[in-house]
Amino acid sequence: MSVKAKSGAGRKVAGAEAPARKAAAQAGPDAPGGPAMPEARGGVVPYLQVDGATRAAAFYVRAFGATEAFRHPEDEHGRTMHVHLYVNGGSLMLGDAYPEHGVPHMPPQAFTLMLPVDDIDAWWARAVDAGCTIKVPLQKMFWGDRYGELKDPFGVSWSMNAPDPS
Repeated sequence: MSVKAKSGAGRKVAGAEAPARKAAAQAGPDAPGGPAMPEARGGVVPYLQVDGATRAAAFYVRAFGATEAFRHPEDEHGRTMHVHLYVNGGSLMLGDAYPEHGVPHMPPQAFTLMLPVDDIDAWWARAVDAGCTIKVPLQKMFWGDRYGELKDPFGVSWSMNAPDPS
C-alpha cells in the first residue's frame, strides 16, 4: 500500500524555506519568535549528548579553538538543551541529558570526530595541554599522513590528520 500526499501537503520544496530563514535572520534577536539561529556549517553536523554541555563547550574552546555561536540558557539543574559551536570551520552541537523527558545520559561510543588540520603539532599540543588523553600517538601513518587519536574528559574520541610535510 502506498501513501500519497494530497495537494502537496507535507512535501518540501527545495529552497522554499530559504527566504523565511533569511527573513528570520535579518529580523534579529528582538523579533517575535526569538533570536535568529546561527548558520549550521558542514555537510553533517555532529550533535553530542554529553554530561555537562556547558563545561564541554568551555573545554572545546580551550582544546580545539572552538567559538560559541549560540547557547540556550541553563535550567535550574545547570543543564542546557543546546550549545552550538564552530570547530575548525564546521558546526558541533551539544546538549545535556534530560532523563525525566526520556533522554538519559549514555556515554559516547563507536564514533570519532576527525579534524583535518594544517598545523597538526599546534592543534595536538593545545588539545593535550587542555586535558585530552592520548589514545593513538601522533605519528606518520601507512597512508602517508600524520595522524593521532585523543579522548576528551567527556568521553568523546577525536582524531587529527594532516599531510606529512616531508
